[in-house]
Amino acid sequence: KSVPMRKDSLFHMASNTKPVVATAILQLVEAGKLGLDDEVRKHIPPFDQGDAARITIRQLLNHTSGFRINSLFLNPLMKPSAQHPDAPNLRLEASRFGEVGPKVKPGTTYSYSNPGYNTLGALVEIASGMSLSEYLNQRVYAPLGMVDTCNHEPLADPKRMSALFRREGEGWRISWRPGGPPKVPFPRASGGMISTAADYAVFCQMFLDGGVRGESRLLSQAHVREATTPQNRHVFSETERDDPGHRFYGLGWRVRGRIFSHGGSDGTFAWVDPERAVVGLVFTQSTGSVNPKAQFMRVVAAACKDDG
Repeated sequence: KSVPMRKDSLFHMASNTKPVVATAILQLVEAGKLGLDDEVRKHIPPFDQGDAARITIRQLLNHTSGFRINSLFLNPLMKPSAQHPDAPNLRLEASRFGEVGPKVKPGTTYSYSNPGYNTLGALVEIASGMSLSEYLNQRVYAPLGMVDTCNHEPLADPKRMSALFRREGEGWRISWRPGGPPKVPFPRASGGMISTAADYAVFCQMFLDGGVRGESRLLSQAHVREATTPQNRHVFSETERDDPGHRFYGLGWRVRGRIFSHGGSDGTFAWVDPERAVVGLVFTQSTGSVNPKAQFMRVVAAACKDDG
């Protein structure tokens, strides 16, 4: 049956998780526990081989690591063993990417990488001494008052979870129901976040306000600027660099002109327009469909213009 969406409905945020994980990395950089230009091998020893040894944290953040792994993790996942009784988990699975290594020289090309962000999640755990979920709960969600946000389906309230829909012919079918199994059996950093529109708007507002929420500073203004400024322009052609409509990647955010944004494959999209002081969100739960973000962004821009 059809159920009306609630103001506090919970959404699969998919890759809208990435700006949040990037925020955690930048916090740990500010705390002196990581360096943006650290080679990953400094923190994850299996990366100390071949071209994997040249991958830096900054390259993972802006998708120029050279990874060409087309799955979230290597398949199959590790199984519990005497050496690793807690397998599979984020740190163990991310360590395996070092053995595969980059397909092309790190820092020379752009290719959107879920394994790259899952490696960043492992770095959060290593540098902080907490699980990814614990760190985000304590250092990001709590200071922002994001009381409805978590990073794994089993932790979310099934009564408020939205079903996922997928286009099938002329209609739709439900591809995931509340209470269904998670895509991955542990919290990951490439996706997996569960949130509400209100919670995610607060996260975006923190960036619009220069890293501050109320009395809490989550990021320095310098790192907010760096995160929302193109970080991979050098890998594109001169024509692409000169194109005002070209979309680059910052540190956790897509950047086009003055606007920074991110979307998720399950239908969520959020953008921040500092010039107009606007945060916009268009949330669906329609995997693989076209989010009506472009139309909504045009309507918002026109409304801002009409307001003078």
